[in-house]
Order: sequence, then C-alpha cells, then structure tokens
Amino acid sequence: MVAPVRPLDRVFPAQPMRALVTMLALTALLWVIELYDLATGEQLDAGGIVPRTTDGLDGVLWAPLLHGGFAHLIANTLPFFVFGFLVLAAGLGQFLLVTAVIWVLGGLGVWLTAPDGSVTVGMSGVIFGWLVFLLVRGFFAGSGKQILLAVGLFFVWGGILLGVLPGQPGVSWQGHLFGALAGLLAAWLVTRRRARQPRPLEARF
Repeated sequence: MVAPVRPLDRVFPAQPMRALVTMLALTALLWVIELYDLATGEQLDAGGIVPRTTDGLDGVLWAPLLHGGFAHLIANTLPFFVFGFLVLAAGLGQFLLVTAVIWVLGGLGVWLTAPDGSVTVGMSGVIFGWLVFLLVRGFFAGSGKQILLAVGLFFVWGGILLGVLPGQPGVSWQGHLFGALAGLLAAWLVTRRRARQPRPLEARF
C-alpha cells in the first residue's frame, strides 16, 4: 500500500487543473486592472504605497494589484503564474495564508522604509515572498521533494533575489526585501501549523 503524500511533502497541486485555472484567473485580473488603469490615465497608480502617510497606508492593500505600465506587468506575469501555481500545492487555504502574510508584512515594510514622496506599486514583493517561501519550506518541513524543487527554482530564478539589494533606479528593493523576509516567515508559520494540525485547511488543489 502506497502511503499518501503528506501536505508538507506535496510539490505540485493535487488537482493541477483547478490550480491552473485559479492562477489564470488571477493573472487575467492583473491584466484587466492594468488595461483599465491605462485607459483612465493611470489614475489607479496613485493608490500605491506612499510611505509614512496615513492615506498612503491604504496602498498596502492595493499596491500589488497595480503596475507601472505593461513592461512592468509583463516582467511580473510569468513568475507570478509559476510561483503562485506551486504555492497552491498544499491547497487554497495555505495559499491564502501565505499570500496574506507576504502581502501585508511586505507592504508594511515598504510603507516604513521607502523614500519620502515615492509611490510603490507592483506584485514584485509578493513574487519575491512566494519564491523565498518555495525555497525554504522544504527545509522547515523536512521534505526532500520540496528541497529538490527549491534547488531547481534557485537554479532558474535565484538570480532575481539580487533585487533585494539597493541600487537600481525606479525599483523598490524595499518591496523585494520585505516580501522575501515575509516569505521566510510564512514558510516557518505554515510548517509549524501543519506539523501541529495535519488536517488540511481547505480541499486539496
């Protein structure tokens, strides 16, 4: 009798078509928002994160949905789709928990540390968080399969982690850095949660 795959060991979604459709829908949402933004004179971008202002704090919720033009969105589309699909491996419940931790904590980090007067938009912080989550969760969970996946991801995508370093004009290294740190925290939190409560949060993807 073959032992069932533990949620902590899962590398790919149990129902890949559902996960695929989910990520296609979320990716399409980003494109629809950007199309609307461009059609209305890019007014939505003003809703990004404006550091250390009360009004700019709302941007923590909205900034990942906004992009500074199609070049920005195109650069984010493939990693958003791939990493999001892989994060769905343990189910929609864990996906939402991990994404919420990265989304909120990463955004707050930007709000606290970004330069005065700047406006930060884009999904990059969440993407960095997802990547770090995928790179380290196997070590926290003690899963050889996930560690092997992490090695492959690092080989293909690891170079983008240099984006946590300052120096590139117009790029929010703060968003990348705090998104990555939040991804590390999310991996630790969900593996501890799953170890204590092995029952799934949601139906398996």
